[in-house]
Amino acid sequence: MDAPRLRVTAVDLFESTYRMRLPFRFGTITVTGGQQAIVRLRIRLPDGREGEGFAADALAAKWFDKDPRLSDEDNQHQLRASLQQAREAYLAAPPLSAFALFAQHHGPLQQAGERRGLNPLVASYGPALLDRAVLDALCRLQGAGLWQALHANLPGIEAASVAPDLARLDLPAFLAGQQPLRRLAARHTVGLLDPITAADVAAGAQVHDGLPQTLEEVIAAYGNRHFKIKLSGQPGADLPRLGRIAALLDTQPPGWAVTLDGNEQFEDAAAVLALWRQMRADPALVSLCAAVRFIEQPIARGRALTAPLPDLHSLPPLLIDESDGELDAFVRARQLGYRGVSTKACKGFYKSILNRARCLLWNAASPADPCFMSAEDLTTLPGLALQQDLALVAWLGIGDVERNAHHFVDGFQGRPAAEAQAFLAAHPDLYQATPAGPRLRIVDGELAVGSLAAAGFGTTVPPTLDETPAMPASAWPAG
Repeated sequence: MDAPRLRVTAVDLFESTYRMRLPFRFGTITVTGGQQAIVRLRIRLPDGREGEGFAADALAAKWFDKDPRLSDEDNQHQLRASLQQAREAYLAAPPLSAFALFAQHHGPLQQAGERRGLNPLVASYGPALLDRAVLDALCRLQGAGLWQALHANLPGIEAASVAPDLARLDLPAFLAGQQPLRRLAARHTVGLLDPITAADVAAGAQVHDGLPQTLEEVIAAYGNRHFKIKLSGQPGADLPRLGRIAALLDTQPPGWAVTLDGNEQFEDAAAVLALWRQMRADPALVSLCAAVRFIEQPIARGRALTAPLPDLHSLPPLLIDESDGELDAFVRARQLGYRGVSTKACKGFYKSILNRARCLLWNAASPADPCFMSAEDLTTLPGLALQQDLALVAWLGIGDVERNAHHFVDGFQGRPAAEAQAFLAAHPDLYQATPAGPRLRIVDGELAVGSLAAAGFGTTVPPTLDETPAMPASAWPAG
């Protein structure tokens, strides 16, 4: 397939409200509900054909920008500002390939965001959604799924134009060589407030909605073998909680795996190492420590990439997540001693593709010190957001993916019933019918994602937007 020069002719922004069935605490925030941004975008091809594409992601407070002086509403207005400035830029652009549209606007939108007080992660949010919607529209018009489109470089990716370190990459061979996975292990998130067993649930606090509430019930219902445990950065709280989690996991058949998420709660690498040494010294945590694959973003982003890490050979590999704001963040992190970087569709799927290529090049040159990618979640709601993220993860070849929205949010809560049924009908491998409506299907701890090869970016199903409110104008900066 050739990469057509397309023009963006319309961008409509919507918001959908959802509520949580359980409170989700990570870092310094406890989430009980939120807003999901939905993008509808229209493109025109050189032959005159026009088509729509879509994208969605949560307007997540206290993750993109964790400044304690900002309210949740401030954070959401920041993300709206990012979307709205990206919409203006893409609508004003001349005909370009899908990738060139991203590449030519990335720097200017980062600079515009900086002038408005938006950090790199926030400034990337708007383009991340619009880029997915653009490629979704292009795939739908060409009758291609994401995996087929990337194999043939339908977006017109030119990696070195935005990542000079990839100048020696054999791009056609890289894109053609990716083998999308058809099954992904679901890595369950254990939040800071999550009950481990029934004894942790206070009287009268049972949910009784047919879904598991405790970690013990999650394992029994879904068969999860991969777990992501949130850390508070306070050993006095973390160690007893880790002990309770380990006691449960030790009852499971061997082979389970764990990742730890610091969510920027540690002052420095020394604090991380101190906790790890306490964990290693605790007999109750022997199996859990042996199962830890990596530690995600323990140090606050303002300090994480300011100096080389000390000798941390006794630690599992460290991975950046919130520090992954700029396109070269992984390059700089690797030079400082980090070995991993997360993919999240809300940070931009082109960035994930570039980082996958980097891992292949670096690991070929230094196989004894490999770098890696992980797939992390940001309350990726069932339907459009979930499927676009899973389609990307499957293409990247990452075998397990953190998923939590199916646990903290009941199915398609907040979306029209007809939309939920349409997704179920189109993707019966990924969802299952229940008396409470379609819900995510996890069997033996795994998600079947073969149906995501359908034409479009992860799905042919459009969201139902007739009664979804338009996104309000951003009130950022406040005052």
